Amino acid sequence: MSSSSDANIIALLNNTTIQINRYLTLFLFLFGIIGNALNTLVLSQRPVRSNPCSFLFLVSSIAYSISIISGLVPRFLSTWNADLTNTNQILCKIRIFIFFNSLTIAFWLIMLATIDRWLSSSINANRRQKSSLKNAQRGIICIMIVSTMIQIQQLVCFEANLTNAPIKCYTKTVACSILSDMTFALITVVIPLLLMFIFGLMIISNVRQTQARLRPVNMSVDSNKGHNSTTIGIGRQNQQKKRDRQLLKMLFVQILVILALTFPLALSKLYTTFTRNTYKSQLKNDSEN
Repeated sequence: MSSSSDANIIALLNNTTIQINRYLTLFLFLFGIIGNALNTLVLSQRPVRSNPCSFLFLVSSIAYSISIISGLVPRFLSTWNADLTNTNQILCKIRIFIFFNSLTIAFWLIMLATIDRWLSSSINANRRQKSSLKNAQRGIICIMIVSTMIQIQQLVCFEANLTNAPIKCYTKTVACSILSDMTFALITVVIPLLLMFIFGLMIISNVRQTQARLRPVNMSVDSNKGHNSTTIGIGRQNQQKKRDRQLLKMLFVQILVILALTFPLALSKLYTTFTRNTYKSQLKNDSEN
């Protein structure tokens, strides 16, 4: 009875997984692609992309779109047995490398945007000067190079047509699985999230220091021309402050979304790694996968 019951539960879990991959994946794909497309459309406008934080958001949105396509499309196709990455070695390796690399780049660019907001909100003039488009571009190049060097191991570790793995395109050895899981959990998720949290607190501290230093300034301008130029200057400052507040809100929303969607997955990866040598029944393996 127990064996028959387990078999029924396993079949139910497998069917549930197929339905989730088929319909929830399609929803997440459309939601993610449309959202990132709108972000790219807005942030690519000339007045906006000159801001270093906006430029970092723009590149991260493109990286997110790439990770969504490489991560969700094969999962959706697998429910119809049409995923070629399960049987083709080259496609399997390239798809995994692109997914992990683009996702890592996207997360670290959001972390870099947090640092940029910390610099731009500082009361220290030297730090504010470091918040520039040129430095943002340099940071993007460095993150892309380092991420590619770290994720290159995926091309070696993953293989297609595996029969003793949760999915056919998977790590070929236990050592590769540990390396891949630890890299994803720590490098892609935990470390950038921790840095985002730290610099987020520092941003709040900078904002409070700035507000404490603000004092009402009474300005008297004799000529009408001087009055007009002062009014224009104040208007531009207010517009810039409004844009900075919007970017700061957008940044914190991005951090919360990343935390909600990826941190549980990172914990799952760490759990899988540390319990790999523990005996598990077929039912437990299927429920975890």
